Order: sequence, then structure tokens, then C-alpha cells
Amino acid sequence: MRYIILLVILATASISEAQVYMTTTGKVQFFSETPLENISAVNSTVASVINTSTDSIMVRMKNTGFVFKNSLMQEHFNENYMESSKYPIDSFRGKIDPKIDYSKDGTYTVAATGRLSIHGVEKVETIKGTLTIKKGVIHLDAETMVHTADFKIEIPKLVFQKIAEDIKVTMTADYQLKK
Repeated sequence: MRYIILLVILATASISEAQVYMTTTGKVQFFSETPLENISAVNSTVASVINTSTDSIMVRMKNTGFVFKNSLMQEHFNENYMESSKYPIDSFRGKIDPKIDYSKDGTYTVAATGRLSIHGVEKVETIKGTLTIKKGVIHLDAETMVHTADFKIEIPKLVFQKIAEDIKVTMTADYQLKK
């Protein structure tokens, strides 16, 4: 809960008349595809804020929020790969481009360039997506590929053929105007 409050404070600190949209129920899913095994997990407790005055977006999630179909996979993910006790939060903070008119309903192809932080490593990334605005609600669909080596996520040789080096990450979220 503290990180949600921090997100709102950061989003509203610089502009008092900002239109701030937020969610605490965003979904981030990842998918690892290999010839031997497919692995997927979903985190449905993702906090995110869009500040329409600055076109900024912030996303934060707890690694322990990812749920797997197999509890042993979930345990290995948190203990061995993501080291969730050491790096509990992943985040993205960026700027949405191109500038869009959030007061007009429509579907917009966008990209957000900013700092992606995973496993204690921060890297500048551009994430592509679609914003759909309808009746005051902003819906986001976004997708990117994460190369595990870029974020110092080590995959043991024993399971190297079961875990992809490039992981597909998708996000969906519905943002409501913060009142």
C-alpha cells in the first residue's frame, strides 16, 4: 500500500492541476516459450499511474504477486531467479509518445520510453502499446520482450533449455481518474 501512495504523490507533486489516472488492478503477464516447456505467470495487483498533463506513466509491482499454475515454479521464480527478498519490486517510469488528447474517445498507438527496473538493474527501454479512451476510462495494452541477461537474471545450465532467454511481457490495465 505504501508504494501506491508514493506513486500518487510522485505523479501529482509537480503539477497541481494534473489529470491523474490510476489503477491498482493492472495485470502483467510473462511467457517463456521453449521446445521443452512453456512457462507463464500473471500478476493482477499492479499499481500504475498516468499523468495526462506530463504524459508520464509509472508502473510498480511486487515480484511475489506473480502467480504460476505450478507452486514449485512460483517458488523457484521468487527464490532462485528474481531473488524477490532482495529485489521485491520491479518498476517502469517513462513518458508516453506521441502526445494525445485524453479528453477524446479513441484508440491510440503509443510508445513509452523510460527506465525499466528489474532484478535491481535499471535500463532505458521503449515499450509499445495501445491506449483506448472511452467515457473517461483509459485502457492500456502494452507488450515488450525482456532479455534475462540484460537484467542479470541467471538461468542455471540444468534448466537452460526449459527457460527462454527472451521473455514476452504484456500489460493490461484500466485507469480511472483519481479524485
